[in-house]
Amino acid sequence: MSVPAAATAHPHPLDNPAYASLTGPHAHFAERRGRVVRYPLDVSPWLALPDEPDPGDWADLAALAGPGETVPLPGMRTAPPEGWELTMSMDGVQLVDDRVAAAPDAEAVLLGAADVPEMLDLVARTQPGPFLPRTVELGTYLGIRRQGALVAMAGERLHPPGWTEISAVCTDPDHRGQGLAARLVLAVAAGIKERGETPFLHTAARNTNAIRLYESLGFRLRRTTKFMAARVPEFDHAAAR
Repeated sequence: MSVPAAATAHPHPLDNPAYASLTGPHAHFAERRGRVVRYPLDVSPWLALPDEPDPGDWADLAALAGPGETVPLPGMRTAPPEGWELTMSMDGVQLVDDRVAAAPDAEAVLLGAADVPEMLDLVARTQPGPFLPRTVELGTYLGIRRQGALVAMAGERLHPPGWTEISAVCTDPDHRGQGLAARLVLAVAAGIKERGETPFLHTAARNTNAIRLYESLGFRLRRTTKFMAARVPEFDHAAAR
């Protein structure tokens, strides 16, 4: 169960994990305008506003993204202001390590820049969520190959202080039902816990199969969230400030 914000002296880093990541361990990736931060567009679509964005923050986001562009708004507690067109809203869940029996996997191989074409191909066929040409730079990615072909992978994405998100968990349709995703999640979690950090995950609330898998591995629901996207108004916010 999540703890109400009013009951804590400081916001929990997982309440706004992209902001905590881009102003913390992933600050070297951050593109900034005012208090708005985002990853480079070939690394991740994730961006973040402060916990309580004011009109100036929204204007900075508009200027950073550009008029008419669609921007993701993961974890936002409120809808965007007047003039912004909400283009997507999806219920999500955030799960955290509760009793995960993390363990390395002898068959898992470290993936890097040379593997990106295969990783992008696997993502295109399985749709686990955003994965871009430089996403592999965010952390450790592990894969399993069969007859030389990459058939499953998982890796690290957001990195709030003390925490690391497991993401891009996917398996080729012809190799599902073999427990490969579970093995890779546990292997990635092992590396995270070796650093003294705690693994966490996001997934769509409707993805009940994934939620059941993660809960069976020892993750528990921390909170529900929203994954939204909105279109920047066409007028020039920066000039209007």
